[in-house]
Amino acid sequence: MSFVVARWIVGVFTFISMVHLYWAAGGKLGFLAAIPQLPGEFASGPKPAFKPSALATFLVALGLVGIALMVCLRAGLYFSAVSHGALQWGISAIALVMFARAIGDSELVGFFKKVGGSRFAKLDTYFYSPLCLVLGVGLLVVAWG
Repeated sequence: MSFVVARWIVGVFTFISMVHLYWAAGGKLGFLAAIPQLPGEFASGPKPAFKPSALATFLVALGLVGIALMVCLRAGLYFSAVSHGALQWGISAIALVMFARAIGDSELVGFFKKVGGSRFAKLDTYFYSPLCLVLGVGLLVVAWG
């Protein structure tokens, strides 16, 4: 069971990493839908909460690949399985980060966000936050399964 879950998790994290690499290289498709929007009216429409640099986006992509690699090591995908406690607890810590992301910061992201109505807010409610929740559960299955 955890082997199947691990394959799914690796696929999702690898795909999200590739999207971040595309954005880091200057791609624009879907970029604005992935950034929280600040509340209020602005002359040019909703204002993004932040503008990530290409380097920051590239580092996020590396981190996502790192998570996929950790899952591969733990589950024995493409490598010999590693059962070291540090790997188990590291994956568990990432699961907690995924749960925290799903719950949110009470303002712009997560299930309990206060700012709604933007494209990001809708995608966050129906896709991003549920995905983080499912990934968190999957990571715990891999870590402890």
